Amino acid sequence: MSKTTKRKYVAQEVLDAYIVPQNEELVVKVLSSCGNNLHQVETCKGEKFLASMPTKFRKNLWIKRGDFVIAEPIKEGGKVKAEIVHILYKQNIEHIKQEGKWPEEFKEEARPGDLIQGCREVPGDSDDSDSDSDKDLFVNTNRPQIAVTGHSSDSSDESEDSDATSDEGDQVEAEKRDANECGEEK
Repeated sequence: MSKTTKRKYVAQEVLDAYIVPQNEELVVKVLSSCGNNLHQVETCKGEKFLASMPTKFRKNLWIKRGDFVIAEPIKEGGKVKAEIVHILYKQNIEHIKQEGKWPEEFKEEARPGDLIQGCREVPGDSDDSDSDSDKDLFVNTNRPQIAVTGHSSDSSDESEDSDATSDEGDQVEAEKRDANECGEEK
């Protein structure tokens, strides 16, 4: 079987098959990618560990921070305690919820690609059709989410510059924290 045909079948399987977790399989949330096809995941109980991406998914399908997957525990695993069995997309998640097998702890979590909640309106746009354009933006889950606060028009340039540098510092600290989490598990 050629690589192209293999990719087609793997993608078709993931997109069309509505898998429900069986026996010991767990629905887990991807926290970060740690390299070498390892991903740090978290169970609904808050347990964090590494899960490996099987060969059939590598370079065919991608997962990112905030995605949900079904993982099968590895009994002899030391650092890597699970293997990803299936990548969950929105339709499959809805199917699992209908079956009643979705963990209660994940019910309130927003899925990647959901619309941004509480977008600010663009100043000067009073037309209703234009104000909805901000709500169509997607959240990039590959970057740490930083809350953006509005600046008052009376603030000086110095305070805006200091706010900008503090936001950049927060982002650097968040990236270092993510890198340290992956490094500790290796």
